[in-house]
Amino acid sequence: MAKKAVASLQTGSKRLTKAIKMVKSPKTGAYMFVESIMAPENVNDFLNKK
Repeated sequence: MAKKAVASLQTGSKRLTKAIKMVKSPKTGAYMFVESIMAPENVNDFLNKK
């Protein structure tokens, strides 16, 4: 699974990161993108999770 992008976002006093990864659908075999906005320390867990 490949990382597509990681962008830093700042809203007020909170620092957030938007992570996008490409995952293969088990049903169709097609690839789709999963996006999530989270704290920067959670990005590696998100990208390593299947």
